[in-house]
Amino acid sequence: MRDGFLRVAAASPAVRVADVEANIDNILTVCKAAADDGAAMVVLPELCITGYTCGDLFHNATLLEAAARGLERLVNELDERLGLVFAGMPVMCDNTLYNCAVAVSRGCVYGAIPKTYLPAYNEFYEKRWFAPAPDSPRDVVIGQYETTMWARMIFDLEGVRVGAELCEDLWAPLPPSTELSLAGAELMVNLSASDDVIGKYAYLRDLVAQQSARCLGAYVYASAGFGESSTDLVFDAKLFIAENGRMLAENKRWTRGDQHVTADIDIEAVRRDRMHLRTFADCAARHRASGCIIKCVAHPAPADGLIRYVDAHPFVPSDAAHLSDRCEEILHIQTSGLCQRLAATHCRSLVIGISGGLDSTLALLVAVRAFDSMQIPRTGIVAVTMPGFGTTGRTYNNAMGLMRALGVTIREISIVPAVTQHFSDIGHDPAVHDVTYENSQARERTQLLMDIANQCGGMVLGTGDLSELALGWATYNGDHMSMYGVNSGVPKTLVQHLVRYTALAEACEADVSAYLLDIVDTPISPELIPADEHGNIKQKTEDLVGPYELHDFYLYYMLRYGFGPRRIYLLARKAFGEAYSDDTIKHWLRTFFRRFFAQQFKRSCLPDGPKVGSVTLSPRGDWRMPSDASAALWLAECDSL
Repeated sequence: MRDGFLRVAAASPAVRVADVEANIDNILTVCKAAADDGAAMVVLPELCITGYTCGDLFHNATLLEAAARGLERLVNELDERLGLVFAGMPVMCDNTLYNCAVAVSRGCVYGAIPKTYLPAYNEFYEKRWFAPAPDSPRDVVIGQYETTMWARMIFDLEGVRVGAELCEDLWAPLPPSTELSLAGAELMVNLSASDDVIGKYAYLRDLVAQQSARCLGAYVYASAGFGESSTDLVFDAKLFIAENGRMLAENKRWTRGDQHVTADIDIEAVRRDRMHLRTFADCAARHRASGCIIKCVAHPAPADGLIRYVDAHPFVPSDAAHLSDRCEEILHIQTSGLCQRLAATHCRSLVIGISGGLDSTLALLVAVRAFDSMQIPRTGIVAVTMPGFGTTGRTYNNAMGLMRALGVTIREISIVPAVTQHFSDIGHDPAVHDVTYENSQARERTQLLMDIANQCGGMVLGTGDLSELALGWATYNGDHMSMYGVNSGVPKTLVQHLVRYTALAEACEADVSAYLLDIVDTPISPELIPADEHGNIKQKTEDLVGPYELHDFYLYYMLRYGFGPRRIYLLARKAFGEAYSDDTIKHWLRTFFRRFFAQQFKRSCLPDGPKVGSVTLSPRGDWRMPSDASAALWLAECDSL
């Protein structure tokens, strides 16, 4: 295992039914290919040593003796780089034949796992040849090897707990993999021989992914393919590697010959989820699950990089259809939360500060959807634009145009006179563009919004997003405060997609769409510093705090998995490739942790707001942290990278 990842492979060698020598040749070949990829473990199909479709030949002594000799050859010739290999074969014990997954490495046979649930329908009548797994461990001799046969064995590979089941076991109401996971197995393997009929592939793929999610672990599935008998059925190799509901690797279907796929399982993420999600531990305790642990040989960790896709934008689905569905669902969650708050407070008026930026635009769009849903006239939305020292013509025109197009009530109040007077009152030189200069503007805007809300009997709708909350990029008791923070669960990288999704929706009017698209293309800025000589935005947020796509990446892996700087840096290098240099990733990673800890006090008194995803910073929900926690450990780890 390297950096908390275990590299595994699912393989399907070509078979010749009942030709054990040829099958061992192909098994050794595909195992070597997996070892060349750096795999520590290989999962092979059910009964791959003999072929799955041998039928009544399974009760022939010649085939069974050949299978035992084949296992001996496999153990003697297996690539030394492999720590654990699961191969399928028939195993005789006490005059009874079992369909087993045999766990081996070079020179070692660790155990035989018998199939628990045998199919008994027309095309698969395994009960004709095999018996189901016995209830207790049995001593068994396979060729020259004495070992244990039991369905509840768990193998320790470099500290990773591995359990095994076979084909039909996965389809049972309570699969053995569920019990083994509750007993401590973090990685489950399935040796299978699944035929192909219409619709089965998609169902099986979902089943594998869902079982990995239900077990809060990883699942490696290898099914028989090319070479199996086509007398009544067709077998297409199906290879899946899944982790907690996510498919990491799968093969190309309908390919002849040997196949294998390789992926890195994030064992650290699995362990963090099991620690954090107490339902898993409570279920394990209730069922008193147990299994015997068998230590396997160590495996040298691969020296190369991760064989794993790491999404640079974990909050944003990469598939366009899924992104549209995600955007619509988030908008529904935001709208529903706001509708409930309006109904509970008997409020028919909202006050929103509109800057012409992304966040206030999204809040306005959600407000419009909520009012339309509740059949309240949009004029009850009081949209206030408050030009200041740094407001540019582009953002001002977008704000005014969007408000007119949406039919809300518009109020325009310049904050320049009030802030100028405030500077005079407190003795601040307006030529000094420091934090006092900036925050005075933010607090003046919030005061105006609060007072207008009192005037119209409404409430102030907050516009700040999740990324700003993580970095503390808000003025305390300024834009930091509202009566309801509708964007508080939405990260910045997703805000722009929500606005763009609305702009491109079929029901969106052309003038509204044009303003929304230009807002998406406008640089992100608080506009608290005067524009340049050409009237363009001079103060760009990402120049000051760093790229939001990096910070959202850091935030996701810190909150979702509890990873520290070293692990996040490793993943970020993989995710962003050449988009950012290593020094850039490290620089902004340190900035993230420094600001995240220092700004907790702002999150400790956040307004209410809806949770929309798996990561949120509400002090009443997913994130509870003392405001005076020290960042020393995390910053030291950043400095050591």
